[in-house]
This record gives sequence, structure tokens and C-alpha cells, in this order.
Amino acid sequence: MHLSELGDRICILGPSNSGKSTLADAIARKRGLATVHLDQLFHLPNTDWEARPRDEFIALHDAAIAGERWVMDGNYSVCMPQRFLRATGLILLDISTPTSLLRYIRRTLFESERRGALEGGRDSIKWDMIRHIAVATPKNRNRYRAMLEQVDLPKVQLSSRQAIKKCFREWDLAR
Repeated sequence: MHLSELGDRICILGPSNSGKSTLADAIARKRGLATVHLDQLFHLPNTDWEARPRDEFIALHDAAIAGERWVMDGNYSVCMPQRFLRATGLILLDISTPTSLLRYIRRTLFESERRGALEGGRDSIKWDMIRHIAVATPKNRNRYRAMLEQVDLPKVQLSSRQAIKKCFREWDLAR
């Protein structure tokens, strides 16, 4: 599928640390779309990943999807129905749990700046995050695959790091 077939409002879903933010930024630069990192809307800036009040997050989310041209990365199923109603295309990154864990450890320990980072936040190895990736992610993966099947939008599923790299090449995306 060509990138333009996904339209001007693209949702990127997938497990934590699968590369959603990196892909979103690359697509935004290529297509001239606004980038929306849902982690930045969900968490309060200048904290250690403290969640916003739910109503505040939903209001920020709904304001972001009201725009005409965006690429949005993140899951947050509480807002998926309205997001999918506005979306014109969907990308699912479906990488393995071990790959997600390795990416989490690598980026936390070795990357001082990363795409989608929380403003003023700090990354550190958190057991809650490791547990989330190891326990919740495999369950969510099946749910996201089922959602992908049900959504009547142009969609792409990328099931490995190699598939993601191939997509970057085919769509002529720059990291």
C-alpha cells in the first residue's frame, strides 16, 4: 500500500516501545501532517510519567482528532472509538514482546532524547513498565489484531522490525 492511501488522519497502534513515535514523526515530515503523541497528552509534563485526570486527557485527545491533517501514535483504548471515526488510515506495529522489552531498555539507558518523550520528564527503568510490556502487551496484541480486522479503513500491519524498516524504505521515510 502506498502511504498516500492512508489519507491525512493516520492512527498508529502497537505495543509499548514498538517504534510508533518514530514512525509517526517520519510520516508527519514526509506528508506535512501534525504529529500527535498520545503519551504526551495522557501524561503531565515535567513529571515522572504522572497521568493527567481522565477528563482532561479525553478533552485533549478530542481536540487533537478534530484537526484535518494528523498522524497520531498511541493506543489508549478509552478514546479509540472517536479516533477511528475521524481516522482515514491505520497502521499496526505488531512486533514481538522480547523486541519491545529490548527497545525499552535500550532507549531508557542509552538515548538521552527520543521521539514522543514527555516534556521535562525523565526516563528510567521501571518495573511497572517491564511488567506492562511482558504481561499486558501480549493480551493487547490479540485485541489490536482483532480491531484491525473490524475497522473499515485502509490499513497496514507491520509484524517485525524488518517489516518496519522495509516500510521506511518503500515510503521513502527519513528517521
